[in-house]
Amino acid sequence: MRTIEIVKVQSFPAIVPANSLYVSYQIHFRLGAPLTLKIGKLGIHNLPAGNYVYTGSAKRNIRARVLRHLTGARKKHWHIDYLLADPGISFTRIVLSEISECKLNTGTDGRIIVPRFGSTDCGEGCGSHLKLVDENRSTKRQSQTKDNPFRKALRKP
Repeated sequence: MRTIEIVKVQSFPAIVPANSLYVSYQIHFRLGAPLTLKIGKLGIHNLPAGNYVYTGSAKRNIRARVLRHLTGARKKHWHIDYLLADPGISFTRIVLSEISECKLNTGTDGRIIVPRFGSTDCGEGCGSHLKLVDENRSTKRQSQTKDNPFRKALRKP
């Protein structure tokens, strides 16, 4: 099984072809300040500042799915859309894999903050596809505006 790790998030569109064989992805990001957030039907949750990883999948065109997350979806369809809309998010890396979403997720250490986040249809009992991997409450928000440097670099001209 192949896995690719992309550390320069801005280069993601150029590196990954639209017709890749990858079926799952992980978006690693930093939440610079604690956040209280209403997440669809999951309700209101408090997320501490720190480093997070979200594991997802796409049956077709994984590149488009990840780009949608990175550029900030206008319409909130998935749980992750509510979280990534926050301007205090800083993307740190992306992992694409041929391993199934749940296997990739269970192989990732971290603490569940929001039960069932991204995993309401999970048949393997993951608990959540969002994990806090490193908590640091003293970090200040890196971006206070919607013009997060990663999002700005990824926008279509």
